[in-house]
Amino acid sequence: MGTGAADRSRGARWWLPWLGLCFWAAGAEAARGADSGEVLPDSIPSAPGTLPHFIEEPEDAYIIKSNPIALRCKARPAMQIFFKCNGEWVHQNEHVSEESLDESSGLKVREVFINVTRQQVEDFHGPEDYWCQCVAWSHLGTSKSRKASVRIAYLRKNFEQDPQGREVPIEGMIVLHCRPPEGVPAAEVEWLKNEEPIDSEQDENIDTRADHNLIIRQARLSDSGNYTCMAANIVAKRRSLSATVVVYVNGGWSSWTEWSACNVRCGRGWQKRSRTCTNPAPLNGGAFCEGMSVQKITCTALCPVDGSWEVWSEWSVCSPECEHLRIRECTAPPPRNGGKFCEGLSQESENCTDGLCILDKKPLHEIKPQSIENASDIALYSGLGAAVVAVAVLVIGVTLYRRSHSDYGVDVIDSSALTGGFQTFNFKTVRQGNSLLLNPAMHPDLTVSRTYSGPICLQDPLDKELMTESSLFNPLSDIKVKVQSSFMVSLGVSERAEYHGKNHSGTFPHGNNRGFSTIHPRNKTPYIQNLSSLPTRTELRTTGVFGHLGGRLVMPNTGVSLLIPHGAIPEENSWEIYMSINQGEPSLQSDGSEVLLSPEVTCGPPDMLVTTPFALTIPHCADVSSEHWNIHLKKRTQQGKWEEVMSVEDESTSCYCLLDPFACHVLLDSFGTYALTGEPITDCAVKQLKVAVFGCMSCNSLDYNLRVYCVDNTPCAFQEVVSDERHQGGQLLEEPKLLHFKGNTFSLQISVLDIPPFLWRIKPFTACQEVPFSRVWSSNRQPLHCAFSLERYTPTTTQLSCKICIRQLKGHEQILQVQTSILESERETITFFAQEDSTFPAQTGPKAFKIPYSIRQRICATFDTPNAKGKDWQMLAQKNSINRNLSYFATQSSPSAVILNLWEARHQQDGDLDSLACALEEIGRTHTKLSNITEPQLDDTDFNYSRQNGL
Repeated sequence: MGTGAADRSRGARWWLPWLGLCFWAAGAEAARGADSGEVLPDSIPSAPGTLPHFIEEPEDAYIIKSNPIALRCKARPAMQIFFKCNGEWVHQNEHVSEESLDESSGLKVREVFINVTRQQVEDFHGPEDYWCQCVAWSHLGTSKSRKASVRIAYLRKNFEQDPQGREVPIEGMIVLHCRPPEGVPAAEVEWLKNEEPIDSEQDENIDTRADHNLIIRQARLSDSGNYTCMAANIVAKRRSLSATVVVYVNGGWSSWTEWSACNVRCGRGWQKRSRTCTNPAPLNGGAFCEGMSVQKITCTALCPVDGSWEVWSEWSVCSPECEHLRIRECTAPPPRNGGKFCEGLSQESENCTDGLCILDKKPLHEIKPQSIENASDIALYSGLGAAVVAVAVLVIGVTLYRRSHSDYGVDVIDSSALTGGFQTFNFKTVRQGNSLLLNPAMHPDLTVSRTYSGPICLQDPLDKELMTESSLFNPLSDIKVKVQSSFMVSLGVSERAEYHGKNHSGTFPHGNNRGFSTIHPRNKTPYIQNLSSLPTRTELRTTGVFGHLGGRLVMPNTGVSLLIPHGAIPEENSWEIYMSINQGEPSLQSDGSEVLLSPEVTCGPPDMLVTTPFALTIPHCADVSSEHWNIHLKKRTQQGKWEEVMSVEDESTSCYCLLDPFACHVLLDSFGTYALTGEPITDCAVKQLKVAVFGCMSCNSLDYNLRVYCVDNTPCAFQEVVSDERHQGGQLLEEPKLLHFKGNTFSLQISVLDIPPFLWRIKPFTACQEVPFSRVWSSNRQPLHCAFSLERYTPTTTQLSCKICIRQLKGHEQILQVQTSILESERETITFFAQEDSTFPAQTGPKAFKIPYSIRQRICATFDTPNAKGKDWQMLAQKNSINRNLSYFATQSSPSAVILNLWEARHQQDGDLDSLACALEEIGRTHTKLSNITEPQLDDTDFNYSRQNGL
């Protein structure tokens, strides 16, 4: 404790002796003077002795709430002690004084207390804090203690700075800032992690000493958690908002595996190697590895070459045993690369004198009768051979004669196979929506030839009397087809007459560009009907009962269909077949860089057996390229696991996959749940996204909401968006467009541009939104969309014009031009789903197929039989762009029928019989060229003439 400054008395003053004698009386008078407001002197003369020494001085104090505080002083020797606060003496009555004797020195010790209230401190308005000081008297003079300040303690509620959550990579530095609330005395700060105090002394990696901040020098996974800043003083404690710290780990590639073996045993194929993102694996939202998980290179495998015999050598000289020899070698070519050695003998021997030489030195008449019989047999066989040759020559002559007098035989191969029993058609390009389409309810009259404008519609001639049952199995007897141009096809029978389709006003469903069309204001009612007829998510299921005649099952507006061929179900049996699309969370979880490219399609019942493969059509969103994608067909097992059925590039005899630009057609033998997945091989792998913008008014009459969707380019994905928007009152503002999204790990940006500045405004910092790459690349779970809120300045603004820009960084860009009225009655153009395939979701019997059954039989009878001139099912497959995995068709009982089933699945929307007719016509021309080489007397002009005349 410090001692107060001492003021020595002035001994020269005349009143000092008197004051010394009357000190105690003066003390009482001084007390009365203080009570009357008189100021005591700074020092009072005292008798000879020691100046007061403060044993205890007043300490700084804080008033908590309304509780007064006590200040105390203790000094020796002291005859009197008084408090002075803020320069004024405290009244004597407010002092509590105690007196004692110091036994060691024999001096008097005086102790004084006073109380200071909150009201006293609040009423003081000086330039400094409220203070109090002790003054003690002894015989030699006075001493003053230190000044003790008295303040009101408090702690405000709100932190000046709360800690903010952070995401940091492992081994990165974490700094959490905390500025506690203002308070008196200043608050002490303590950090909590998950409600447990942090002791920086036990963890050298943590420092809490730097201005209340929490510093973690190297982040560890265990440092993830919720951090709270605690501030406390003598009044209260305060908690900051919790800050979540996430320590993430970015994925790292493992080492490459060894290159796989070449995928083909012979010829050009590919090898691949792979790596996994497990070194380390991504954790706590860390980035997935950049780059490809699979690499492919081409390889060439040496093909085995089977050995082949050289020609026989000349016969050797006749030996004494009446035999001569000839030999051959397996060198044309010799077996290589594991090929088979030549089959058969390398040496031959036979009698060289026809039995006329002497055997074992015996004359001819002594030869055994068996030898004579052998000579007789040779003569007999020679005669029979000559007779066979004569009959063959006669048959060939008759055949040539019949061909020269008739236009077609049973072996004629051309596109007339399509025209048995139905009428002539003229193909012309018509505008969509033309009402002059063929009425499917009309049956053809085979005695005349008819001409229709519009898409082709085939009628099965089985129900006509002119087409007898026996003629069904005589392939291509008298039917001709003429392909006049790429837009005109004439199909006919032997007799002709004119008949114009304009007399019939009926229409027939036809395809369009991927199921979209546009209507104008005068035709808005069909749009409303179309939207209202869209099924909800729980209704993506359809069923149908099918029998021996087969049929087609279509899921409306999804691109998913199922073709049951004729004869796939045994006679006198019928099955209720169902088909559904999973609209919930996909059960197929992506593995590594694998992406789900199609919906999960289920068809059943699973225990149903078919005798002929059925065709399942599944839409996909991949930009098909074998250089950038490795696409697989997968099936879900009964245990719920997914297993690979085949890669679309592989050769297999269990199933067949034909990948078109927007759909995959699969030939299968068993029902179940199937889906397509893709593994990008390079950064150039592209997913096709459909981008569309919807708009609707919000609850606030001045606000208008824009919702921009980016979904996989499959009809079922967009149908889900349209269904959701229908429930929300959304309106499609612009025709959807296609965006090519590359697998280059760059994100997607969606922005609103060119908003009229004096009519509309958009909320700040919301005009541009960015979507991470992984969210777009794996967006098969929920439709991806961004919402923008626009506000008009006045209610009189009813027109909205702006641009929506959707672009991938270092990738493709699309612009949606929005120009619409926010009033529903004034909207001009709306794009909607076409409803062609929802009219008849289940079609059974002949009406489900484009090619009549009788024509199919004739085509199959012609092409299933191998032919030396190359007219077989392989040429039919080649002309229909089926060039891969032909071994699958070779295992079928009727390859041509399976090829035609695949054609039916591919052309269910357009029924493009023109292409099939052209393919058959080209095969017919190939046949004619071959016939001209072997049979020059058959004139090609006659062939064309006969076809033109339908003979």
